[in-house]
Amino acid sequence: MALIKIHTTIAAPADVCFMLSLSVDVHQESVASTHEKAIAGITHGTMRLHDTVTWQARHFGLNLTMTSQIAAYEPPHYFVSEMIKGPFKKLYHQHLFRAENGKTIMTDLFEFHAPLGFLGKVAEKCFLVIYMKKFLLMRNAYIKSLAEKQKDKGIHGMVR
Repeated sequence: MALIKIHTTIAAPADVCFMLSLSVDVHQESVASTHEKAIAGITHGTMRLHDTVTWQARHFGLNLTMTSQIAAYEPPHYFVSEMIKGPFKKLYHQHLFRAENGKTIMTDLFEFHAPLGFLGKVAEKCFLVIYMKKFLLMRNAYIKSLAEKQKDKGIHGMVR
């Protein structure tokens, strides 16, 4: 099993970062290069506890489908997105938001386990960890950009 830990410092309140991170629309925009699209469950707007979304995306030249659920939800500090059906043996993504010195520290704890036993472990070490980290950094940079632009509007002023 692989674990990716990323800290992103954002000059915006935690509630803004939290809500943007739960937005299906923001997620789709942030990873547009993978043609990721919500096709079932919550397909637009902001997710809440127990909501599910089914994503369709193109990774490694393959069209993949994955359904995830918001398995834990403590606004504006924490939520968990967990794969309930899809290409991984396990995918468990904790999102943490901590206020510090007028900024938010957004932490991703992204655990995944590739399928296919030994071959999956080799794939994790050889390329999946690097690929997934790049994917998360791309998403986080987009959220950071939006949050810092919208920080003065508060969560009620967000368009999403």
